[in-house]
Amino acid sequence: MQRPLSPHLQIYSPQLTSVLSILHRLTGLGFTVGLALTCAWLYALSKGPIAYSDFCSWLNQPFVKAIIYLILASIYYHMLNGIRYLVWSLGKGFELSSVYYSGWIVCILVFFLTILTICLI
Repeated sequence: MQRPLSPHLQIYSPQLTSVLSILHRLTGLGFTVGLALTCAWLYALSKGPIAYSDFCSWLNQPFVKAIIYLILASIYYHMLNGIRYLVWSLGKGFELSSVYYSGWIVCILVFFLTILTICLI
């Protein structure tokens, strides 16, 4: 008897809901990087003004700034998507149109909040 194969990456087309779910997990990992940077910043602060100045000059490198901006976007995404999950916990918003609408709203808000924060820094 020929058994059916489960869908795999070659034939499975990603949907917005699955992508947002995976992104929620990845942004949780982004918090780990942010926490490590925060610990390094506090350590440099405790070592004195020279170490703090050196660390701040390292933070101003373009590659490090890009990482910081990605961490900022992950904070916003994780927070807004967490609110979306809380609404789902109340039993609301499970219609497919609501799920897609709220997903796009989260993505748009993350983009604008990240850009707004970068401009205000």
